[in-house]
Amino acid sequence: MSRIAYLYPGQGSQEVGMGKDFYESSPFAREIFDRADEILGYEISKLCLEGPEEDLKLTRNTQPALLVVSTIASGLIGKDPDIAAGHSLGEYSALVHAGALSFDDAVRIVHNRGRYMQEAVPVGVGAMAALLGADYDDVKHRLSAVEEGVVEIANWNSKEQIVIAGDKKAVEQAVSVIDPPRAVMLPVSAPFHCALMKSAEEKLSYDLDHVEFRDLKFPIITNVEAEIITCGDEARESLKKQVSRTVLWYETMQVMNTERIDCFVELGAGNVLSGLIKRTSRNWETTPAVFSAGTMETVEKARRAIDV
Repeated sequence: MSRIAYLYPGQGSQEVGMGKDFYESSPFAREIFDRADEILGYEISKLCLEGPEEDLKLTRNTQPALLVVSTIASGLIGKDPDIAAGHSLGEYSALVHAGALSFDDAVRIVHNRGRYMQEAVPVGVGAMAALLGADYDDVKHRLSAVEEGVVEIANWNSKEQIVIAGDKKAVEQAVSVIDPPRAVMLPVSAPFHCALMKSAEEKLSYDLDHVEFRDLKFPIITNVEAEIITCGDEARESLKKQVSRTVLWYETMQVMNTERIDCFVELGAGNVLSGLIKRTSRNWETTPAVFSAGTMETVEKARRAIDV
């Protein structure tokens, strides 16, 4: 029998039109969209379905938008996994599905999370860069050679992909010092998952301390420590830490391998995580099945696969 893991995407997976097929086909989806609109006091549904892209890309909008679409996909899939993980923001989607955090609380918190993260560093001051083909330990070592400003590893996405974040000049210098086979400056509005996000972490911690967290229906693997948790208090602490610390996605997927997961389903917008797990699992003893579930058709395809 298959061991199933659900993956929940984070910022960068958004696109105008996400969730449209759900909205047009499912009363449940419309109910979730309507509920999010009511909680936020504006039409996040319209931003998802119609844009404009410039507004959807604003962090305070992107984060609840992705949460809504992943929550709908989770509800439509109709089955709990053996284990789950969410990439950055996606950890909230995983915890909602696991019953640790209510949807209403999650929508409010991620909207604030996006706002706090944007406010932490003025636009243009920070930057992020993807380093392709660089070694994690080598990057970590070479970052110490950057003489001025903050620059840290923000995401360890795969063996071939590391993202750094910090002060713009420090990031640019780091790219020069590391000199990876390929580097791409990312079009982001703030340097996420580094020490410059400390003020956002402090504000978010207050919010997280004032909502209820329950124990999880199924375990998840945390971003900041790549460890399996089942306790609501552990989930709260993980969400606090992840704002200003490295997302250990590559290590998270290694835990999935240890857990002998042989079927992955990405729930929500895009297929970024599906692509990462396909590349990461090439050297595993058993190649897992991988599905993206962002439309009614792909949700149904995933449902058939996991019900076998």
